[in-house]
Amino acid sequence: MSLNKHEIKKNVPKLRFPEFRDAWEWEEVPFGELYSYKPTNSFTRDNLNYNEGTAKNIHYGDIHTKFSTLFDIRKEIVPYINSIMPIEKYNSEGYCKEGDMIFADASEDTEGIGKSIEIIRLNNEKLLSGLHTLLARQKKSKLIVGFGGHLFMSNAVRVQIQKESQGAKVLGISATRLSNIKIWFPQNKNEQQKIADCLSSIDELITAQSQKLEALTAHKKGLMQQLFPAEGEMVPKLRFAEFRDAGEWEIKDVGDVFEVTRGNVLAMSLVKENSNSEYQYPVYSSQTKNDGLAGFYDDFLFEDAITWTTDGANAGEVNYRAGKFYCTNVCGVLINLNGYANPCIAALINSVSKKHVSYVGNPKLMNGVMSKIEIPIPSLPEQQKIADCLSSIDELITAQSQKLEALTVHKKGLMQQLFPNIKEQII
Repeated sequence: MSLNKHEIKKNVPKLRFPEFRDAWEWEEVPFGELYSYKPTNSFTRDNLNYNEGTAKNIHYGDIHTKFSTLFDIRKEIVPYINSIMPIEKYNSEGYCKEGDMIFADASEDTEGIGKSIEIIRLNNEKLLSGLHTLLARQKKSKLIVGFGGHLFMSNAVRVQIQKESQGAKVLGISATRLSNIKIWFPQNKNEQQKIADCLSSIDELITAQSQKLEALTAHKKGLMQQLFPAEGEMVPKLRFAEFRDAGEWEIKDVGDVFEVTRGNVLAMSLVKENSNSEYQYPVYSSQTKNDGLAGFYDDFLFEDAITWTTDGANAGEVNYRAGKFYCTNVCGVLINLNGYANPCIAALINSVSKKHVSYVGNPKLMNGVMSKIEIPIPSLPEQQKIADCLSSIDELITAQSQKLEALTVHKKGLMQQLFPNIKEQII
């Protein structure tokens, strides 16, 4: 089959594999025409366990937080339904089948509403779809197993689901409203398979890179436990050779070593997202992403100092800030001009600071409390040796994070190319 070169094809992606460039346009159908819904249950976490049972259960919270888009039961940690719960009423139609789609029908934000997984491997295990989920099964097998998971993560479909959601504090998507969305797919299952294989291969790379990042982070945590004295002790278990006979570390209050101060109020409208020759100084705040980096400013307050978050959910989070920087009023600052402001001391304080946060109302760790925190401190040369070690691991972690981010961005861009972008049809 070949199309006339003057014929305009709609509903096709920008990027198509060579063998399918002359194929028909993608089929467009309402979700409810392709899928029907199957029974789900309302078992809570209290009704589930991770030890034993005859059937496992999909909880919507796990869709939000840990399950892969393509759900292979051999690779996931899935809870069992407690043996005392009545599951006899579920017949074969109620149990999940490979190719089923499961949607989380509730979320606190638009990013999570309608988030879905496709069941691609059950390994002969019994699986039910649980609380706040919608279980959908194809009426006729038009989509291959492994394609649907990617399809329902595509931008055109996700935008529709978000538009169909309802609610104020908690968003919801009903079966009726989900049935109204349009979906697009190639009729040729070989093309579906090609797309699925391509995206799945990137997912495997992302998973591998994520595991490397987790391993590096765990390695750093374990190393710090060896390089710092355990609670009640004055020397670490692991010490660099030149300091093994250096004696005990000295206990000091933070306020005895540092000048304890605070950042200034700064309107975020004055902060630039990216640095340039004028806006070159990083601005740190209480946020968690990018290690607290909020953007860049044309002035600085401090240089080579330690900061901590004074207020909010991240109160007590401590970081070393190299070079000149600005920080907002929700950051406390520790200044020492003799070299004690370094990654080693920052990590030492961070290991105990959370214990001193007040959780009465808004979490807080104010200057007066920080000043009184006691930490064991080695000599300056030993600090520097530990700091260099931790910094080298941090560099590896940063590089690994950048690789992971690059792969994630690449996949997002590829998804936009491999699936039709039908904005004008869904506005």
